[in-house]
Amino acid sequence: MTVPQQPIRLVVSDVDGTLVKHDRTLATSTIAAAHKLRAAGVKFALISSRPAHGMDVLLAPLGIDTPRAGFNGGEVLDMQDKLLRQRTIPETACRAAVAMLEQAGTDVWVFAGGEWLLKNPQAHYILREQLSISMPWRVVDDFAPHLAQVHKVMGTSTDFALMGRMEAGVRGTVGGAAAVHRSQDYYLDVTHPEANKGAAAVALAEILGVPMAQVACLGDMPNDLPMFAACGFAIAMGNAPDAVKAHAHALTEDNDSDGWALAIDRYILPFAAMQ
Repeated sequence: MTVPQQPIRLVVSDVDGTLVKHDRTLATSTIAAAHKLRAAGVKFALISSRPAHGMDVLLAPLGIDTPRAGFNGGEVLDMQDKLLRQRTIPETACRAAVAMLEQAGTDVWVFAGGEWLLKNPQAHYILREQLSISMPWRVVDDFAPHLAQVHKVMGTSTDFALMGRMEAGVRGTVGGAAAVHRSQDYYLDVTHPEANKGAAAVALAEILGVPMAQVACLGDMPNDLPMFAACGFAIAMGNAPDAVKAHAHALTEDNDSDGWALAIDRYILPFAAMQ
Protein backbone atom coordinates (compact mmCIF):
# COMPACT_ATOMS: atom_id res chain seq x y z
CA MET A 1 0.00 0.00 0.00
CA THR A 2 1.35 3.41 -0.99
CA VAL A 3 1.34 5.83 1.94
CA PRO A 4 2.27 9.49 2.41
CA GLN A 5 5.98 10.13 2.75
CA GLN A 6 5.48 13.24 4.89
CA PRO A 7 3.04 14.16 7.65
CA ILE A 8 -0.27 15.39 6.24
CA ARG A 9 -1.20 18.86 7.52
CA LEU A 10 -3.86 19.82 4.96
CA VAL A 11 -6.53 17.82 3.11
CA VAL A 12 -7.99 19.42 -0.02
CA SER A 13 -11.07 17.73 -1.43
CA ASP A 14 -13.22 17.88 -4.52
CA VAL A 15 -16.95 17.92 -3.74
CA ASP A 16 -19.22 16.25 -6.32
CA GLY A 17 -18.40 12.60 -6.92
CA THR A 18 -15.95 12.70 -4.01
CA LEU A 19 -17.07 14.32 -0.77
CA VAL A 20 -20.82 13.97 -1.36
CA LYS A 21 -22.84 10.97 -2.49
CA HIS A 22 -24.52 10.79 -5.89
CA ASP A 23 -27.66 12.32 -4.37
CA ARG A 24 -25.50 15.30 -3.26
CA THR A 25 -25.86 14.51 0.45
CA LEU A 26 -23.13 13.96 3.02
CA ALA A 27 -22.71 10.48 4.48
CA THR A 28 -22.67 10.29 8.26
CA SER A 29 -19.23 8.69 7.96
CA THR A 30 -17.95 11.67 5.96
CA ILE A 31 -19.12 14.16 8.60
CA ALA A 32 -17.48 12.07 11.32
CA ALA A 33 -14.22 11.81 9.35
CA ALA A 34 -14.09 15.57 8.80
CA HIS A 35 -14.36 16.15 12.53
CA LYS A 36 -11.63 13.56 13.15
CA LEU A 37 -9.36 15.62 10.90
CA ARG A 38 -10.01 18.73 12.96
CA ALA A 39 -9.37 16.85 16.21
CA ALA A 40 -6.07 15.59 14.78
CA GLY A 41 -4.99 19.12 13.86
CA VAL A 42 -5.27 18.55 10.10
CA LYS A 43 -6.70 21.46 8.13
CA PHE A 44 -9.43 20.75 5.60
CA ALA A 45 -10.44 22.83 2.56
CA LEU A 46 -12.73 22.40 -0.44
CA ILE A 47 -12.19 22.94 -4.16
CA SER A 48 -15.05 22.52 -6.60
CA SER A 49 -16.28 23.37 -10.06
CA ARG A 50 -19.30 24.76 -8.17
CA PRO A 51 -19.41 28.47 -7.34
CA ALA A 52 -17.77 29.10 -3.98
CA HIS A 53 -21.17 29.87 -2.45
CA GLY A 54 -22.43 26.57 -3.86
CA MET A 55 -20.42 24.88 -1.11
CA ASP A 56 -21.84 26.95 1.75
CA VAL A 57 -24.33 24.27 2.79
CA LEU A 58 -21.42 21.90 3.52
CA LEU A 59 -19.38 24.17 5.78
CA ALA A 60 -21.26 23.89 9.06
CA PRO A 61 -21.86 20.10 9.04
CA LEU A 62 -18.18 19.49 8.28
CA GLY A 63 -16.86 22.11 10.68
CA ILE A 64 -14.90 23.84 7.90
CA ASP A 65 -13.26 27.15 8.87
CA THR A 66 -10.85 27.53 5.94
CA PRO A 67 -11.11 29.38 2.60
CA ARG A 68 -12.86 27.56 -0.25
CA ALA A 69 -12.12 27.63 -3.97
CA GLY A 70 -15.01 27.70 -6.44
CA PHE A 71 -15.12 27.51 -10.24
CA ASN A 72 -12.10 25.15 -10.17
CA GLY A 73 -10.17 27.98 -8.51
CA GLY A 74 -11.71 30.89 -10.42
CA GLU A 75 -12.63 32.42 -7.08
CA VAL A 76 -11.34 31.85 -3.56
CA LEU A 77 -13.41 33.14 -0.63
CA ASP A 78 -12.53 33.23 3.05
CA MET A 79 -15.01 32.39 5.80
CA GLN A 80 -16.23 35.99 5.86
CA ASP A 81 -16.87 35.74 2.09
CA LYS A 82 -14.02 38.12 1.32
CA LEU A 83 -12.70 37.52 -2.20
CA LEU A 84 -9.07 36.42 -1.86
CA ARG A 85 -8.33 35.38 -5.47
CA GLN A 86 -10.23 35.76 -8.74
CA ARG A 87 -9.64 34.58 -12.31
CA THR A 88 -12.10 35.21 -15.16
CA ILE A 89 -11.89 33.75 -18.67
CA PRO A 90 -10.25 35.94 -21.34
CA GLU A 91 -13.14 37.28 -23.38
CA THR A 92 -11.94 36.00 -26.76
CA ALA A 93 -11.55 32.46 -25.42
CA CYS A 94 -14.90 32.70 -23.65
CA ARG A 95 -16.73 33.68 -26.82
CA ALA A 96 -15.02 30.95 -28.84
CA ALA A 97 -15.92 28.28 -26.27
CA VAL A 98 -19.57 29.36 -26.06
CA ALA A 99 -19.91 29.42 -29.85
CA MET A 100 -18.38 25.96 -30.23
CA LEU A 101 -20.49 24.41 -27.48
CA GLU A 102 -23.70 25.92 -28.85
CA GLN A 103 -22.88 24.83 -32.39
CA ALA A 104 -22.40 21.26 -31.13
CA GLY A 105 -25.89 21.30 -29.60
CA THR A 106 -24.94 21.20 -25.94
CA ASP A 107 -26.82 23.23 -23.36
CA VAL A 108 -24.59 26.11 -22.31
CA TRP A 109 -24.52 27.78 -18.90
CA VAL A 110 -22.57 30.94 -18.14
CA PHE A 111 -21.55 31.99 -14.62
CA ALA A 112 -20.80 35.71 -14.51
CA GLY A 113 -21.31 38.55 -12.06
CA GLY A 114 -22.66 36.21 -9.40
CA GLU A 115 -25.37 34.94 -11.76
CA TRP A 116 -26.11 31.63 -13.45
CA LEU A 117 -27.24 32.44 -16.99
CA LEU A 118 -28.80 30.00 -19.44
CA LYS A 119 -31.06 29.84 -22.47
CA ASN A 120 -32.87 26.54 -21.96
CA PRO A 121 -34.63 26.20 -18.58
CA GLN A 122 -35.57 22.63 -19.54
CA ALA A 123 -31.94 21.47 -19.79
CA HIS A 124 -31.60 17.89 -18.59
CA TYR A 125 -29.25 18.52 -15.65
CA ILE A 126 -30.49 21.89 -14.49
CA LEU A 127 -32.44 20.68 -11.45
CA ARG A 128 -29.55 18.46 -10.39
CA GLU A 129 -27.18 21.43 -10.58
CA GLN A 130 -29.54 23.68 -8.66
CA LEU A 131 -29.76 21.05 -5.93
CA SER A 132 -25.97 21.07 -5.74
CA ILE A 133 -25.27 24.79 -5.75
CA SER A 134 -28.50 26.19 -4.23
CA MET A 135 -28.43 29.03 -6.75
CA PRO A 136 -31.22 30.37 -9.00
CA TRP A 137 -30.76 30.70 -12.74
CA ARG A 138 -31.74 33.51 -15.12
CA VAL A 139 -32.87 32.90 -18.69
CA VAL A 140 -31.29 35.14 -21.34
CA ASP A 141 -31.84 35.30 -25.09
CA ASP A 142 -28.23 36.05 -25.90
CA PHE A 143 -25.02 35.35 -23.99
CA ALA A 144 -23.02 37.93 -25.95
CA PRO A 145 -23.56 40.90 -23.59
CA HIS A 146 -22.42 38.82 -20.59
CA LEU A 147 -19.12 37.34 -21.77
CA ALA A 148 -16.60 39.99 -20.68
CA GLN A 149 -16.16 38.87 -17.04
CA VAL A 150 -17.05 35.17 -16.84
CA HIS A 151 -15.85 32.82 -14.11
CA LYS A 152 -17.02 29.64 -15.83
CA VAL A 153 -18.72 28.38 -18.98
CA MET A 154 -20.34 24.96 -18.80
CA GLY A 155 -21.47 22.72 -21.60
CA THR A 156 -23.93 19.97 -20.64
CA SER A 157 -25.29 16.97 -22.53
CA THR A 158 -26.64 13.47 -21.94
CA ASP A 159 -24.33 12.35 -24.76
CA PHE A 160 -21.17 11.48 -22.82
CA ALA A 161 -19.21 10.66 -25.98
CA LEU A 162 -20.04 14.10 -27.35
CA MET A 163 -18.77 15.69 -24.15
CA GLY A 164 -15.52 13.77 -24.53
CA ARG A 165 -15.11 15.07 -28.08
CA MET A 166 -15.97 18.59 -27.00
CA GLU A 167 -13.36 18.50 -24.25
CA ALA A 168 -10.67 17.88 -26.85
CA GLY A 169 -12.24 20.18 -29.42
CA VAL A 170 -12.73 23.21 -27.19
CA ARG A 171 -9.28 22.76 -25.68
CA GLY A 172 -7.79 22.70 -29.16
CA THR A 173 -9.72 25.82 -30.16
CA VAL A 174 -8.88 28.01 -27.16
CA GLY A 175 -5.36 26.64 -26.66
CA GLY A 176 -3.72 27.94 -23.53
CA ALA A 177 -6.18 30.81 -23.15
CA ALA A 178 -8.52 28.73 -20.96
CA ALA A 179 -8.58 25.56 -18.89
CA VAL A 180 -10.98 22.94 -20.31
CA HIS A 181 -11.90 19.88 -18.24
CA ARG A 182 -14.88 17.61 -17.61
CA SER A 183 -16.07 17.83 -14.02
CA GLN A 184 -18.60 15.04 -14.68
CA ASP A 185 -19.21 12.82 -17.70
CA TYR A 186 -22.03 15.17 -18.65
CA TYR A 187 -20.36 18.51 -17.79
CA LEU A 188 -17.55 20.37 -19.55
CA ASP A 189 -16.04 23.29 -17.62
CA VAL A 190 -14.18 26.19 -19.22
CA THR A 191 -12.32 28.49 -16.83
CA HIS A 192 -9.35 30.86 -16.74
CA PRO A 193 -6.11 28.97 -17.58
CA GLU A 194 -4.90 29.51 -14.01
CA ALA A 195 -8.30 28.58 -12.60
CA ASN A 196 -7.57 24.90 -12.27
CA LYS A 197 -7.58 22.76 -9.18
CA GLY A 198 -3.81 22.47 -9.12
CA ALA A 199 -3.29 26.23 -8.93
CA ALA A 200 -6.20 26.48 -6.48
CA ALA A 201 -4.69 23.83 -4.19
CA VAL A 202 -1.39 25.72 -4.21
CA ALA A 203 -3.22 28.96 -3.38
CA LEU A 204 -5.10 27.37 -0.47
CA ALA A 205 -1.91 25.81 0.87
CA GLU A 206 -0.13 29.17 0.68
CA ILE A 207 -2.96 30.93 2.51
CA LEU A 208 -2.94 28.24 5.20
CA GLY A 209 0.84 28.05 5.47
CA VAL A 210 1.26 24.40 4.49
CA PRO A 211 3.93 23.12 2.04
CA MET A 212 2.52 21.17 -0.89
CA ALA A 213 4.45 18.06 0.10
CA GLN A 214 2.26 17.92 3.22
CA VAL A 215 -1.03 18.34 1.33
CA ALA A 216 -3.24 15.36 0.47
CA CYS A 217 -6.08 15.64 -2.03
CA LEU A 218 -9.10 13.58 -3.02
CA GLY A 219 -10.91 13.63 -6.36
CA ASP A 220 -12.66 11.64 -9.06
CA MET A 221 -12.63 13.40 -12.44
CA PRO A 222 -10.19 14.75 -15.06
CA ASN A 223 -10.52 18.28 -13.68
CA ASP A 224 -8.94 16.94 -10.46
CA LEU A 225 -5.73 15.86 -12.21
CA PRO A 226 -3.95 19.23 -11.89
CA MET A 227 -4.62 18.96 -8.14
CA PHE A 228 -3.26 15.39 -8.10
CA ALA A 229 -0.07 16.63 -9.77
CA ALA A 230 0.37 19.53 -7.34
CA CYS A 231 -0.28 17.75 -4.04
CA GLY A 232 2.07 15.54 -2.08
CA PHE A 233 -0.41 12.66 -1.88
CA ALA A 234 -3.36 12.09 -4.24
CA ILE A 235 -6.28 9.74 -3.57
CA ALA A 236 -8.74 8.74 -6.31
CA MET A 237 -12.28 7.66 -5.55
CA GLY A 238 -13.48 4.21 -6.56
CA ASN A 239 -15.95 5.80 -8.99
CA ALA A 240 -13.17 7.65 -10.82
CA PRO A 241 -12.36 6.68 -14.42
CA ASP A 242 -9.27 4.50 -14.85
CA ALA A 243 -7.46 7.42 -16.50
CA VAL A 244 -7.84 9.41 -13.27
CA LYS A 245 -6.97 6.49 -10.99
CA ALA A 246 -3.73 6.03 -12.92
CA HIS A 247 -2.49 9.40 -11.62
CA ALA A 248 -3.29 8.77 -7.94
CA HIS A 249 -0.97 7.52 -5.23
CA ALA A 250 -3.81 5.55 -3.62
CA LEU A 251 -7.39 4.45 -4.27
CA THR A 252 -10.44 4.28 -2.04
CA GLU A 253 -14.02 3.06 -2.40
CA ASP A 254 -16.68 4.98 -4.33
CA ASN A 255 -18.54 8.01 -3.04
CA ASP A 256 -21.66 5.99 -2.21
CA SER A 257 -19.67 3.41 -0.21
CA ASP A 258 -18.03 5.59 2.45
CA GLY A 259 -14.98 6.04 0.20
CA TRP A 260 -14.11 9.50 1.50
CA ALA A 261 -14.21 8.50 5.17
CA LEU A 262 -12.27 5.30 4.50
CA ALA A 263 -9.54 7.31 2.74
CA ILE A 264 -9.23 9.65 5.71
CA ASP A 265 -8.99 6.71 8.13
CA ARG A 266 -6.49 4.76 6.00
CA TYR A 267 -4.23 7.39 4.51
CA ILE A 268 -4.51 10.62 6.48
CA LEU A 269 -5.12 10.13 10.17
CA PRO A 270 -2.31 7.59 10.73
CA PHE A 271 0.13 10.09 9.22
CA ALA A 272 -1.27 13.14 10.95
CA ALA A 273 0.28 11.59 14.07
CA MET A 274 3.71 12.09 12.52
CA GLN A 275 3.51 15.86 13.07
